[in-house]
Amino acid sequence: MDELNELHLKLRAAIADELPAAVALRHRLHADPRLSGDEADTAAEVVRALGAGPGQRVADTGRVVRIGDRGPAVALRAELDALPVVERTGAPWASANNAMHACGHDVHLAALVAVCRAAERIGVDVPILAVLQPREETSPSGAEDIVGSGILTDHDVRAMVAAHVQPRLADGVVAVTPGPVNAATDEFEVTVTGLGGHAGYPHVARDPVLALCQIVVSLQHLASRRFDPVLGAVCSVGQIGGGTAANVVPETASARGTVRVMRDSDRAVAASLITEIVTHTAAAHGCEGHAHFSPGEPVLVNDPALAADAAGRLTDDGVTVDAGFRSYGADDFSHYCDVTRGLMMFIGTAPPDATDAPGLHTERFLPGDHMVGRTADALLAGYLAAIRTAVTP
Repeated sequence: MDELNELHLKLRAAIADELPAAVALRHRLHADPRLSGDEADTAAEVVRALGAGPGQRVADTGRVVRIGDRGPAVALRAELDALPVVERTGAPWASANNAMHACGHDVHLAALVAVCRAAERIGVDVPILAVLQPREETSPSGAEDIVGSGILTDHDVRAMVAAHVQPRLADGVVAVTPGPVNAATDEFEVTVTGLGGHAGYPHVARDPVLALCQIVVSLQHLASRRFDPVLGAVCSVGQIGGGTAANVVPETASARGTVRVMRDSDRAVAASLITEIVTHTAAAHGCEGHAHFSPGEPVLVNDPALAADAAGRLTDDGVTVDAGFRSYGADDFSHYCDVTRGLMMFIGTAPPDATDAPGLHTERFLPGDHMVGRTADALLAGYLAAIRTAVTP
């Protein structure tokens, strides 16, 4: 047995010892969540649980805590923030403050603590940098701010690892996919300007609502008829507004949405096509249309060597590994992958044969406590994969 496999066995045993305390931490975090930008209390609670000193503040409310001595480090990321969702899980430790860990961040934090405490207890030659990241759910991105701070360079981070619970995968499955796994996402806002007037005389007005409705319908065809379906794209309109009264044709109407692609180079292509649809459809209705874009997250690309090694290690542990799962969701972990080798894994939470399991960001999403251990095992596999596939500058 080589030294890395021996370390794996020691760390797994140590993690198992840490799980009861980690689950209790998960309950405390879940019961008292904090929204994006207000995570200082959550960070302090996790730092206390780590028991490795105060660490360093980063990105306003975030922290990084180093486990181990000097030298190149492997970073493990977990998110601090909750969502503005009123919880309806009925759990004894449910939140009652109009915020909710409805995306599993409480599970990720607890798993990270279990891994780091195990590593601290048995001692590791390759340091771990615990990254407690704020503002994963909102902009400006906490990950982008951490990258911009230079703190990863200060700690000589050579790889970044994370795991995220995923109800689209069955309980017992871990997705470890090489290459692109999460989409780039950009927001857009469409404004259509027409000529207002009386609803009873539409022929003397230029109705921006009608034009906007046609634009929204046409945008739904973007992926299937205006974009190479092999490459893929998702365009969704989530907000529409216009008008002040039922019998008035308004002057303007607007809509907001997101466009998602799996190649960063396709972001400009998608923006160009949306602009074309907006401009020409509005003109066909005698109106003017404009599209404004706000850049979001880049494509999240997993390092192939990290993915292959972690997948092999998990398989050897008896885990069912899915090497092809991808999602058009976005995660700001992608910013780390732009500056170092990165690996994002997905931990299945759906009960067997479930057809209506609650999804991410919903009021009833509540992964079982056993997911803390599953997530910790994945983080450990990623950490060991980073050591096995280490690259030197």
